[in-house]
Amino acid sequence: MERTKIKAALASESPSDAICIKGWVRTRRDAKDFSFLEINDGSCLAGIQVVADSAAEGFGLVRDMGTGAAVAVSGALIASPGKGQKWEIRATRLELIGAADPETYPLQKKRHSDEFLRQIAHLRPRTNKYGALFRIRSSLSLAIHDFFAARGFVYLHTPILTGSDCEGAGELFRVTAQAPCSPGTGGAGDFFGKPAYLTVSGQLAAEPFALALGDVYTFGPTFRAEKSDTPRHAAEFWMVEPEMAFADLTDDMDMAEAFLKHLAAHALTACKDDLELFARFVDTTVLATLETFLAKPFARLPYAEAIDILRASGKNFEYPVSFGLDLQTEHERHLAEVHVKGPVLVYDYPKDIKAFYMRQNDDGKTVAAMDLLVPRVGELIGGSAREERLDVLTARITELSLPLEAYGWYLDTRRFGSAPHAGFGLGFERLLMMITGVTNIRDVIAYPRAYNQLEF
Repeated sequence: MERTKIKAALASESPSDAICIKGWVRTRRDAKDFSFLEINDGSCLAGIQVVADSAAEGFGLVRDMGTGAAVAVSGALIASPGKGQKWEIRATRLELIGAADPETYPLQKKRHSDEFLRQIAHLRPRTNKYGALFRIRSSLSLAIHDFFAARGFVYLHTPILTGSDCEGAGELFRVTAQAPCSPGTGGAGDFFGKPAYLTVSGQLAAEPFALALGDVYTFGPTFRAEKSDTPRHAAEFWMVEPEMAFADLTDDMDMAEAFLKHLAAHALTACKDDLELFARFVDTTVLATLETFLAKPFARLPYAEAIDILRASGKNFEYPVSFGLDLQTEHERHLAEVHVKGPVLVYDYPKDIKAFYMRQNDDGKTVAAMDLLVPRVGELIGGSAREERLDVLTARITELSLPLEAYGWYLDTRRFGSAPHAGFGLGFERLLMMITGVTNIRDVIAYPRAYNQLEF
């Protein structure tokens, strides 16, 4: 018999005389001649109750069907007399596919700490919380592609191995590999003939395609070799990075706002059941926060005005606040959570705290850069208009003592048919933290890679 997903079974509009489900046992209660099993297959948050009595084929194995065991159940889908569930299954056949030793299976309790589950990342998707989280992650990934496809963007796969540092920060993972020896040479060198690194961003590689295809975006893994052990840092994380030709900073902010509103609306509708789990057990404000994103246009503040607001707040911040200093998380969250009580776009940052590729404003002090700040997280999106003027970009690279020869290909895009363009980057894990209320970035990615953490 063909398998039916539990999500589909629970959504059925009518009973069925014959149904087959396969999944994992969450709980089992036994009486003398019958047992109740709750089975979940990961297709949705809810499990389905199975009622099996001694007449069911394979009933003799029911005592081995403990928590975590993989089973197949065939029977009839009937109306459930219990509260909270429309349907249950009256089993006619039980099959034990894979047993789980109750003495060693680590997920016997209903509640486990995130710290404990982080140590068994390969098993935590079986819990309600992490099953829900990764369904949300999957659904939002699709929503990202839908957003850009509807606007005519081209999806671009930028390289993971790179010879340049997008930000100029120097916190890169070096990739080393020996080149194969040619017959008779007896020697070997670096595989690429030059240093190679794991990318920190797909932006620089995406810009030339935007200047050929118009609007493009990347969505893939990026890497930072920061020796930081905070809940906000991961060595491997995913970034969404659109690049738009013939666009300026206002276009960039408009797109960032539309993008985040699209994702918030998607989460509230397509992920409703899973999201309600986080509203109940993680952060009671998650639904209301997302609804505020849709209620009105995002606030917009020049960086200088944001600094004045922070200095006038009367709050004793851990990090100093003055013009020319970058905003820290505590500053960003104050602006979003206290001053605006919602998302806020801060723009026109001092050029000395921003990357070389950002377009310089006419004042000679600031660049056309923006950050989208949101409650609970702080910076979620960072972007800018890109410096399209060859002479200005060349001077800025030289000013920062970056090697011009390494960016020769990048400068070519300004030599041949340069045009104004803009883009931004969204940290996907930070988005998930904002949407679910989860406070540790290592809990929103399947297998966290962080300083001193590499499970396998």
